[in-house]
Amino acid sequence: MKILLAVLALAALAACGVETATTAATSAEIKKREMEQAKNTMEQAKQKIEQNTQQIMERAAQSEEKAKE
Repeated sequence: MKILLAVLALAALAACGVETATTAATSAEIKKREMEQAKNTMEQAKQKIEQNTQQIMERAAQSEEKAKE
């Protein structure tokens, strides 16, 4: 009987360990996805800034040409 209780206790403890490991893995996956999304958002923002900067430079050049005329 003591052996059966010991086996059941070990099984219960092992199940808790599996649940903890699963939770940790799930949390890690969620964080990974959040980081990827943040990276994509940052890259998109960088591209928009570069595009706007280019447009400003082009407008400034056009204005300068008009001023010379």
